[in-house]
Amino acid sequence: MTERRVNRMVQGLPTQDGAGVKLKRILGQPALQNLDPFLMLDEFHSDQADDYIKGFPPHPHRGFQTVTYMLNGKMRHRDSVGNEGIIDDGGLQWMNAGRGIIHEEMPQQSEGLMRGFQLWVNLPASEKMSAPGYEDIPGSQVPVVNNEVGQVRVLAGSYADVEGPVKSHATEPLFLDVTIEGGELSVPIAAGHSAFVYCFDGQLAIGQSTFATGTLAVLSDGGQVTLSGKPSGRAIIVAGQPINEPIVQYGPFVMNTEQEIHQAIQDFQQGRLA
Repeated sequence: MTERRVNRMVQGLPTQDGAGVKLKRILGQPALQNLDPFLMLDEFHSDQADDYIKGFPPHPHRGFQTVTYMLNGKMRHRDSVGNEGIIDDGGLQWMNAGRGIIHEEMPQQSEGLMRGFQLWVNLPASEKMSAPGYEDIPGSQVPVVNNEVGQVRVLAGSYADVEGPVKSHATEPLFLDVTIEGGELSVPIAAGHSAFVYCFDGQLAIGQSTFATGTLAVLSDGGQVTLSGKPSGRAIIVAGQPINEPIVQYGPFVMNTEQEIHQAIQDFQQGRLA
């Protein structure tokens, strides 16, 4: 199987979003605006309540999906179509904004560590006006594959014939949380799918490319990727089928044309979004 290599590496940029939540924007910044079908990747990581306590009050979305993966902490989701749930350690929320949704994500803790990721996944034109939907997956329902070099949490897609709990989506996503304690770990990725590895603890290597905490490695096309711990590390591996359609984004709206963006803004302003 053809090995994927590292095409480039990107460092996240400190920023704020929501009501002042401090985070690191890794994908969706000048150095890496998008990686079709992925539009944004943020990491939040702080044990200072002032950095996250005000959360993300009600705000709109249209035309894509949001994925929130919580490593540590507790956050409540509530939206305009009646969904509500609390995500905590190891849990995952996958929300389809589709034709429109207004949601909020608010911390359910006043102290302690809050750490995790939010990933934005684009939708093809045929699904941008689909009905909004929501999957709430507790950490206890995320399957874990243990092997001689570490551990793989299968959030979406499959690894070692173990299927993740996320239902099928248009981009055929793969989302793994891998821990490597020495040795090598090979992960098959569908040929033609865009893929990246984000190291968030320790240090890893892919071929001759070594990267450490806070670095995203964009992978070449091919088959599997083989990671090794240097001496150990933890990362998310994310892959998906490119959509290959125009991307027009205005804040929380991602469509294919300027006209569709203007319509989204108008629908929101006139209360027709969700």
